[in-house]
Amino acid sequence: MRKIILVTTGLLIALSIHALTPDSDSKKTAPEAPDLEKIREDVNNPGSRYYYPELMKRYEVYDTTRLTLDDYRHLYLGAMYQEDYNPYRKSEYRDRIQELYYRPDHSRTELDSIIAYAELSLADDPFDLEQMNYLIYALKGRGKVNKAAIWQFRLNHILQAIVSTGTGLDPDNAWYVINPRHEYNIVNFQNRVVDSQEFKEPHFEYIRLVPPADQSGKSGAEGYYFNIRPLLEEYYRKYPEQL
Repeated sequence: MRKIILVTTGLLIALSIHALTPDSDSKKTAPEAPDLEKIREDVNNPGSRYYYPELMKRYEVYDTTRLTLDDYRHLYLGAMYQEDYNPYRKSEYRDRIQELYYRPDHSRTELDSIIAYAELSLADDPFDLEQMNYLIYALKGRGKVNKAAIWQFRLNHILQAIVSTGTGLDPDNAWYVINPRHEYNIVNFQNRVVDSQEFKEPHFEYIRLVPPADQSGKSGAEGYYFNIRPLLEEYYRKYPEQL
């Protein structure tokens, strides 16, 4: 699978690499494996502050102060326990204007098209991180900086929710994702390049990265582990015919 090509050369969502790395000094962002059974219970309990329909309403309000990291962990991981969850489903809108994504420059009309289709795709799949990336780029290009900042805040905190689930450096501390594409998003948004992907028993995917020496001396991990057991369990529970 190829690296996600960012919409314009050098464009990176303004991620704080310190905030996204699991060795942060902040207790709030210290990595911790999720208690998925507790999250399942919380997001399906109408009396819980994490009840999923209400949590999603809070997410959709344009107020970046309304959700904590714990809220984002429930929002992201709790998506697996919703009836419409399918980790392999792809919005019909996400590839409609794919050729635009690889152009070095865009007209106002093209930016408007990127915005329109990104919004349609995100309405269908709220955690399409690539479409968030494209939407932020296009909103900035059209001068809608406040709306772009809101979407950037959302993207950063979803990524932070993912990397808060572990260090990604070994199977015991693997990161949890709800969509296999997010493995590549984590890598690409750090401006690293995927070298290969390998499934490791019993339920891990290992993303090996191009060595730092091949990336102008950048330092960093050799690769990342992702725990896909919950993803697969929910997928086969909902779609047993795929077993």
